[in-house]
Amino acid sequence: MKEFNINQSVRKNILELQPYISFRDHNEFENPVLMDANESPFGNFNRYPDSTQRKVKEKLASIKNISVDHIALGNGSDELIDLIIKIFCEPKKDSIMRMNPSFAMYDLYASINENKVVKLGLNKNFEIIKEDFLNLSQEERLKIFFLCSPNNPTGNSIDDLEFFIRNFSGIIVVDEAYIEFSGRTSSIELLDKYPNLIVLQTFSKAWGMAGARVGVAYASKEIIAFINTVKAPFNINSLSSDLILKALDNPEQLSQNVHSILSEKSWLQDCFKTIRCIKKVYPSEANFFLVEFENVEEVYDKLLEKEVLTSKRSPHIPDCIRINVGTREENEQLITVLQNIES
Repeated sequence: MKEFNINQSVRKNILELQPYISFRDHNEFENPVLMDANESPFGNFNRYPDSTQRKVKEKLASIKNISVDHIALGNGSDELIDLIIKIFCEPKKDSIMRMNPSFAMYDLYASINENKVVKLGLNKNFEIIKEDFLNLSQEERLKIFFLCSPNNPTGNSIDDLEFFIRNFSGIIVVDEAYIEFSGRTSSIELLDKYPNLIVLQTFSKAWGMAGARVGVAYASKEIIAFINTVKAPFNINSLSSDLILKALDNPEQLSQNVHSILSEKSWLQDCFKTIRCIKKVYPSEANFFLVEFENVEEVYDKLLEKEVLTSKRSPHIPDCIRINVGTREENEQLITVLQNIES
């Protein structure tokens, strides 16, 4: 990998952009009279949230053993994906690369920004073919590679991640939304080694806080500074910040969540073996399964009829439905419907 220069990778107008600075959040006061932000003096949530999210970042920094200036928060990982594309990709000129299949939001935000999407096809086991990766990586004006591991919607983790990080000259984003279920080591440990690496994590999955809409980016302090420059100043609301702080003070709940989901996942997997209409259950290191069915349209319609909502992946992944792990009651409802479908 050639030496990475952040200033050569960032869009020129972003390099010149001055961030919005909340004077209040960047200074220390003992008993301030707050008359600077045109807020109402009345109400329980009348004040703007901390634009720097300092307390949440400090708590995360202590847990992840990383400094605060290597952390940025987003309104879900979606906002961070959007910001990363805006920072590094010139509209109508630059392109991103992602695995095919993978998370659809990479395409959406690239399209909004008028950037081309290069799709890296996977083999029959949904693994990256290294030669194909190396060939596509040479495409002109390819700026970002989004690598989701464990991958959505396939469920498998990508082996030898460092090979892909080492052999990509642009920004590589390792999206770890489901990593807590995989038992694998986070790529956060590689940040000091690779200045072009961004690691995304979220509170939406294992933490069980999708409604709070909080995602986290870990990267070099230079990249984080650009994210903080481009983001909306008050992108994380006070309620979500408070919820996240309480969750971080209770790590046992995360462990319990993961244990319960993995236990139910194992139960579901055993049940799937008895379902006649199932052709294949793909290996998964996430909180969901990709399942191939004999008659996917009939199966999907029967599930929907019983108000069991799943994610049909056909025709993009032929004959497949993505099914996430629920509670025992929800899982039993799923199995009951599937058992009543004739193959």
